[in-house]
Amino acid sequence: MELLTFNELPQGGFAGLREKQFVIDQRILQGQKHPYAANGIGNFVYLADASFRPYGETRMHPHKEVDVISVMVEGRISHAGSLEHGQHLNTGDVQVQRAGGEGFTHNEINPDGRENNMIQLWVLPEQYGEPAGYKVYSPVPGMRTRIYGGSKSQAETFDSSTFIDVALLEAEQSISHEGEVIAYLAKGEGVANGVAIKPRTLIRTTGLELVAKSESQLILIYN
Repeated sequence: MELLTFNELPQGGFAGLREKQFVIDQRILQGQKHPYAANGIGNFVYLADASFRPYGETRMHPHKEVDVISVMVEGRISHAGSLEHGQHLNTGDVQVQRAGGEGFTHNEINPDGRENNMIQLWVLPEQYGEPAGYKVYSPVPGMRTRIYGGSKSQAETFDSSTFIDVALLEAEQSISHEGEVIAYLAKGEGVANGVAIKPRTLIRTTGLELVAKSESQLILIYN
């Protein structure tokens, strides 16, 4: 089991946010990867833990041929852009934007006078030239919720052979996963495969048994 913690990473950011980049896959951002960043798994290539300054924003910017997933940890986001302009995300909500060949522009804005916290993930498409699309999820406490990945025969999530689940765990609740997985404990504390885990820790392992020691938010990425 490999662990990467928030305090090990260099501080970065742009516009109205500060962020630390846990995953920068070698397939993207050539020459910009800091030495501590991990590679992804499957088509998952990027993970950043970001805090928006009070009333901070990313500013309007484009994406193309990438799926952008935003997981709210604390606070709120007001979404602006070419997809579902005016959408609002609250603590725990998840926004998934598929750029496809059509592409999209967006600006994520902190509407409040205090910092918030959001995890952003990128997944590369398996098929290029797809239309742009937008989905929002509100994971339920005590449950593990699929927010990305699956076959083309279903419409609950954007299709991909790379899967992303979000689990909102209660204290002493356990969760397990067989096979290779990258997990990010965005909030709370736990014990993973017998090792104490602090919040804002990336876990890479084959086989995961995690027990939450407080209310926790766990993101799991796997094939």
